[in-house]
Amino acid sequence: MPGPVPNREADLARPRARKGGDVQPVTKGVMREVKIPNADRDWHPIARRLWDSLKLSGQADFYQQSDWALAYSLCEDLSHYKNSGKRSGQMLQTIYSAFERLLVAEGDRRRVRIELHEPEPDVQSAAVLAIADYKRELGVG
Repeated sequence: MPGPVPNREADLARPRARKGGDVQPVTKGVMREVKIPNADRDWHPIARRLWDSLKLSGQADFYQQSDWALAYSLCEDLSHYKNSGKRSGQMLQTIYSAFERLLVAEGDRRRVRIELHEPEPDVQSAAVLAIADYKRELGVG
C-alpha cells in the first residue's frame, strides 16, 4: 500500500471502522503448520542477524511456509550482495523493497494495519490467589 505510514490505531480520534470508510471484508483461509528452515552457515553476518531477528519478531506469527521461503531467498541475496566486491545501489534497493512484503519494518506493518503490542502481563484473579494462600496455610499441595 503506497503512501505515508498511517497512524497507530490508538493514536486515532476514532477507530477506522467508525469513520465511515470502506472496510473491505476479509477472505480467510486456514493457517498451516510451519517449519522454519535453518540459516545457511555461509551467509554474511548481517544476513544471518536479519534471519535470526525474523524468527523472534512478532510478525512471524503471520508467516507461512512461502513467507519463510521468500525470507530465505532474500537473505541469500543479501548475503551475496554483502559478500560481493561489486555492489549496486539498485540491487540493495530491490532487496530492501522485497523485505517490505514480509512486513519487516514497523512502517510496513502499519501500512497494512498490523500493529504489534507488548504482551499482556499474566494476572491471576484474587480468588485464585486467595485459594493458593489458603492451601499454603493448610500445608496442602
